[in-house]
Amino acid sequence: QMQLVESGGGLVQAGGSLRLSCAATGRRFSSYTMGWFRQAPGKERDFVAASRWSDGSTDYADSVKGRFTIARDNAENTVYLQMNSLKPEDTAVYYCAAKNAAWISAVPRTYDYWGQGTQVTVSS
Repeated sequence: QMQLVESGGGLVQAGGSLRLSCAATGRRFSSYTMGWFRQAPGKERDFVAASRWSDGSTDYADSVKGRFTIARDNAENTVYLQMNSLKPEDTAVYYCAAKNAAWISAVPRTYDYWGQGTQVTVSS
């Protein structure tokens, strides 16, 4: 089992920044592909970003490219999501996820472990 705990969410004005953190315990973090997803009220859970463990490659949803950055610290078993130039449409609960595979996926059901989520609210 792997446990994931997100932190760093909050209320920010449009154009501001937040950094989310996801601390992982229980498994060898460096062997997992890590992803961030988000879910707004009444909507499906959407892919935001992911980082592959094997070579550190990353992928982003088109809606966040150039504004969000995913980074991982294998020594600290933590993955981060730096969010800049935030927009009201970024408002959602953000979830950290992990899967024991070396390929990046934007499909939530392919991930094995999930955190409890952290709320991000961007005011206009």
